Amino acid sequence: MAVKDPASFALFGTTVSRGISVGRAHLLPRATLDVHHYLVPQEKVEAEVERLAAAFDAAHREIEEIARTLPTDSLVELGTLLDVHGLILSDPMLSKEPLHIIRSRRYNAEWALSTQIDQLSAQFNEFEDPYLRERKADIQQVGERVMKKLQSQSDNLPAAPLPTDIPEDERLNMIVVAYDLSPADMLQFRDRTFSGFISEVGGKNSHAAIVARSIDAPAVFGLQNALMLIRQDDWLIIDSESGVVIVNPSSLVLEQYRARMIVRDKALKRLRKLKKTPAATIDGTPVTLMANIEFPDDCTAAMEHGAAGIGLFRTEFLFMGKGINMDSLPGEEEQFEAYKRAITLMRGRPVTIRTIDIGADKPIGISDFSVLNPALGKRAIRFCLAEPEIFLTQLRAILRASAYGPIKLLIPMLAHAFEIDQTLQIIEKAKAQLENDKVKFDRNIEVGGMVEIPAVVFALPLFIRRLDFLSIGTNDLIQYSLAIDRVDPEVSHLYDPLHPAVLTMISMVIQAGIKYNTPVSVCGDLAGEPEMTKLLLGMGLRDFSMHSTQLLTVKQEVLNSDLSVLAPKVRRILKLTEPDAIESAVKKLG
Repeated sequence: MAVKDPASFALFGTTVSRGISVGRAHLLPRATLDVHHYLVPQEKVEAEVERLAAAFDAAHREIEEIARTLPTDSLVELGTLLDVHGLILSDPMLSKEPLHIIRSRRYNAEWALSTQIDQLSAQFNEFEDPYLRERKADIQQVGERVMKKLQSQSDNLPAAPLPTDIPEDERLNMIVVAYDLSPADMLQFRDRTFSGFISEVGGKNSHAAIVARSIDAPAVFGLQNALMLIRQDDWLIIDSESGVVIVNPSSLVLEQYRARMIVRDKALKRLRKLKKTPAATIDGTPVTLMANIEFPDDCTAAMEHGAAGIGLFRTEFLFMGKGINMDSLPGEEEQFEAYKRAITLMRGRPVTIRTIDIGADKPIGISDFSVLNPALGKRAIRFCLAEPEIFLTQLRAILRASAYGPIKLLIPMLAHAFEIDQTLQIIEKAKAQLENDKVKFDRNIEVGGMVEIPAVVFALPLFIRRLDFLSIGTNDLIQYSLAIDRVDPEVSHLYDPLHPAVLTMISMVIQAGIKYNTPVSVCGDLAGEPEMTKLLLGMGLRDFSMHSTQLLTVKQEVLNSDLSVLAPKVRRILKLTEPDAIESAVKKLG
């Protein structure tokens, strides 16, 4: 913390959602599981069991109601996050074991629940995998929700008098300050016109961060002791471009930031005018800018931002939270309708559908949390080949949808030739079944593979001979190349897209695509970062796929790029090995 003067100071944390917000602090005291401990008389044990069971039922209904009333423009992953909390609520280790504790030890309901939460939290602390350790927060958030029901407390924000000295146009401009925030809580906050979020814990990849980005609200997390240092109704500035929160800023600083907000709003309005402008460099080279989606209705936003098509349809979000048996997973008809709707909404633009990429940070069910190391386990194509019935069902649905518009098939997490060969065999089996059933589909559907594992980069001819196109998943490629978990805050600083090995591998794939006339795209986070656009263009990339909201910003970079100038500069960058020199050279491209 850097103190400016006795009344004003700044806190520094992690940027999780970009933007600037000015408003009053609304403190959300830390929820606690500290409860009264007492023994229940034997004759009242069953009544206590019923009280806890009713609290679980009430928490379930609340989660379901939040999911039912999700705003139509919410990020689709939010529904999945709510499903995860619903699964945790239903897990016997949380919902049934406390009932056993009441019956066997005669603990009161609050004591039994907190005892089991503490035990589960301790078990999660023992996991070696950082992602699994972080899931302890989900257990605790769900437990707190049930505890509130037990204590007959509303899950809404505590009532606080609205300050009378707020200007009329900023009267409801309030900023939440909390120890931790659950996705469900943040969704409720949205309806109360909060303009920003501050949390003592959490990082860029936490569930609450995903929600903050989905509602386009500036947020800074990891601000230790924020609840102790910030007072109710303090004036706050969230500068999430820099990861800074200014408490009780001077009038001069307030005016400076309000001016910055006006400039930012005008810049966004100018960007919207680029929607119909063809994406091409100064020298006339066309560039394809496509969108990543999780659900069919995301295509609406893709069209609104001028996407040339869908470069990545993450179909696993249709499966998450559904369980792991065939009866609970989406069937062929449900999947077919989803893929067909995406094709219909894109009005003839191509749609690349990635087969289910379950595993790692995208479990199907709560039981997946027990996997020793999910990032290196049975995920993506490994899962599909181990579950051929599930895989065949999805392939049939995708092929059927291909009769309604241009579809490409994308296979994730490939590493071995036999995985491609087995996949192609199952695709042929799906085609044969549809032909026997006299169902129309595109017999020449293109099949591509994700480049996410370093081994693929060094065996590219093997993959190019078997596949029609390649798509670089930079998130996993960086993760596996640098041996770090990108959701672990303890090593997140090591996640470096400008690492010379990472840049070399990306360039190798792009150049191999040019050499062998095989289309190559980038669909990971790098594709949507405007700071990386000119670097990727200079490497030879011509196909980008990103979140819809990033399309126009990246297009602006494309329109301001001259490949005749960029290409030689990027070739020099790829020869550099010192991190500072690489970072400096990349900045100069802009």
